[in-house]
Amino acid sequence: MNTSGKKFPAYRRPCGWNALLPARTPAAALTRDTECDVAVVGAGYTGIAAARRWAELAPGDDVLLLDASTIGEGNPGRNSGFLLEIALAQDADTKNLARMRKCNALLQETMAGIVADVAASGIDCGLERCGTYRAAAGSEGIVALDHYRRFLEAAGLPFDELDCDALAERIGSAFYRRGLFSPHCYLAQPAALARALAARLPPSVRLHEASPVVSIDAERGGWRLRTPRAGITARRVVVANNAFSKGLGVARSRIVGMYTYGALTGRLDASQLAHCGRDPQWGLLPAHRLGSTLRRTRDGRLLIRSYYGYEQEADNAVIEKRLCAALERRYPALAGAAFDAVWGGATGFTYNASPVWGEPARGLYVSVGCNGGGVVKGTLFGRLLAGLAHGAEVPDVPALFGRASWMPPEPLRRLGFALIAGLERRRAQAEV
Repeated sequence: MNTSGKKFPAYRRPCGWNALLPARTPAAALTRDTECDVAVVGAGYTGIAAARRWAELAPGDDVLLLDASTIGEGNPGRNSGFLLEIALAQDADTKNLARMRKCNALLQETMAGIVADVAASGIDCGLERCGTYRAAAGSEGIVALDHYRRFLEAAGLPFDELDCDALAERIGSAFYRRGLFSPHCYLAQPAALARALAARLPPSVRLHEASPVVSIDAERGGWRLRTPRAGITARRVVVANNAFSKGLGVARSRIVGMYTYGALTGRLDASQLAHCGRDPQWGLLPAHRLGSTLRRTRDGRLLIRSYYGYEQEADNAVIEKRLCAALERRYPALAGAAFDAVWGGATGFTYNASPVWGEPARGLYVSVGCNGGGVVKGTLFGRLLAGLAHGAEVPDVPALFGRASWMPPEPLRRLGFALIAGLERRRAQAEV
């Protein structure tokens, strides 16, 4: 499957997080032509936030929220469950601390809202402020880790610096040479979190699952959208389907679809958990972006997430062997521990890690390009986009978070990615 022209995801394997949850009855697919005031494409974190905020600002509007998959099974449920309250490592910039402080304040306010929504939903998604580790095993990772440490110091943000032994005591692995711990991160079961936030949608929002939008066209006085089984006439449109926006003709020159892969073990027994450190639940992000993400869940599983593919989902069976080897490098004593699930997920990346956000055409509002940080940022950007559409005073997202830069067309884009990725993989081989 190639997402360069793909309008919606069709994954090889189910989402492992979602498979752990009780069965859920999805909202009905859209099967009849309809009209609405606004159609929101994508019921992920951004789309849900935009639809809900729209309903708050214009309670009389008919809001139609369309998702290609089902809540918890699609892209939002396929991530690692990190909810960062401060900027990602690639955003760290000691030259613009005032800007970063504004960004962090917005993210922390948004996170507080997510916590409140989860509590009100009554859905247990394991949301807990556990903090997060960043760790490095090789020289390139150490350079990246030092860069992030300098940013935290300059910003006056708290952190603990850990050597190999101290980190191993906490997470059980001696694989890493150094690490940092920051308290500014929540962990959650992402598929359950997606369900919890969807449960907070007001009645004025009509949710239709298994209803992928396959085309968006301007027409006099509004927009015409199509799903495989119905047509929609909308006065305005919000595009929030991230990597798959290109297939609808949105942000083609600024976004690429990247696949990454997660694997979740079964519940480990007491003897196995003895090798996983003293913390009952923790999350670790690689200092280098091509390293591996790790999590220990509160029900005694390990997650590992790694490897990237350009616009195409790889054979999951091949990836499973690689993820198994990566986990064993970190935990030799757990050799042979089986995965309950292995899955892929696509996300939208931009060249400079900034979003595509705003109103590129009259009545068309776009927020895509989450760059791997879509839970809190996506929720923030969705709310602000609805505010922009209604003339509300909102922070200047491009000024604060940047504006996605232009990328060359294919095949130059693919060739450039292959060259850069090959170089980065060689540099980061110790981190995988």
